[in-house]
Amino acid sequence: MKKLQAEWLLLLFAALAIALALLDPQPLAKYRHWLQLPTLAGLMGLLIAIQGIRDSGLVQHAAVALVARTHSLRSLGLLLVSATALLSMVLTNDVSLFLIVPLTLAIGNISNLPVLRVVVLEALAVNAGSTLSPIGNPQNLLLWQHSSMPFLHFVSAMLPTAFVMFALLAGFTLLWLPRERIELTPDRIDGRATSNRLGAWSTVALAGMVLLMEYRQAPLGAALLLVLFALLARASLARIDWLLLLTFAAIFVGLGHVAELPWVRQGLDRLDFSQPLTLYVGGIVASQLISNVPSTVLLLDRTPDAIALAVAVNVGGFGLAIGSLANLIALRLAKQPQGLRLFHLVSIPFLLVCAPLVYLTWRWLG
Repeated sequence: MKKLQAEWLLLLFAALAIALALLDPQPLAKYRHWLQLPTLAGLMGLLIAIQGIRDSGLVQHAAVALVARTHSLRSLGLLLVSATALLSMVLTNDVSLFLIVPLTLAIGNISNLPVLRVVVLEALAVNAGSTLSPIGNPQNLLLWQHSSMPFLHFVSAMLPTAFVMFALLAGFTLLWLPRERIELTPDRIDGRATSNRLGAWSTVALAGMVLLMEYRQAPLGAALLLVLFALLARASLARIDWLLLLTFAAIFVGLGHVAELPWVRQGLDRLDFSQPLTLYVGGIVASQLISNVPSTVLLLDRTPDAIALAVAVNVGGFGLAIGSLANLIALRLAKQPQGLRLFHLVSIPFLLVCAPLVYLTWRWLG
């Protein structure tokens, strides 16, 4: 029963998907489209590679080395948050979290680092960092390719939005994290020998998976990693959070169906998305209801301004956890008590402050 309660998100969206399938049956091809198999395959490949890196002991040893080189919790937290944001620009938001959150957990296990606070900040950081880059998140990639805009033009157009997000995030990080010195807990330091072989080929596997995702070959990469680990590291496969994949499958199908309900589309048809404020508010609100990637797909053909839509849906990644799937990934990887509650206590006010500031800055500079 406790395990089922912990999987409430999976149960909720599975129930939604089943209810919609009964009330509004659709052709099988629709469900395959909503399932987003390439995205799920990419997540599976990342989970496998990262589990291998964690099982090798490299993350734990990196945690000890990083803690030894920093002096205060604030400086360590700011370093982790900044690294998360920077990585999300080039490795996408989910890959950044798969790398940094396990490191944060390992550091928290051997020190007094406030893990949940830092993970919440890292979730905000990937939303801010990935906003700047055309390849930072799925919605940017979709809009960049749809608009055929030059890479640097997209970056320069998104710079004011990303700057406001970064400034707010940095200021909040400095205010929220304690100034205390780092205190190590020696008896919790993992002294096990590092499996360099597992760590090395898991790292290569991660790099290969990211590369294949970039070239839209995620299913091939996931299949190769599944076979490789089944042959060489079967124990790592057993420790992967497979329920995370099922949760995302249920979310994709449920939200994909909601976005295509006739009354949803009729309601959107009544709005004039040629008005900047209507598009901005509409993109944010839609993201809070069905997440920012489905919102991008829903609104893509209703506006000719790809940058305006990119600004709206990226800001919409803050607020409710469902606003961006990266938020759910961060919280699931952390598995901290009261994680969802603390995330919303921070992320909702952050959205309420960030949204008007971004809009004023974007309109003023645009």
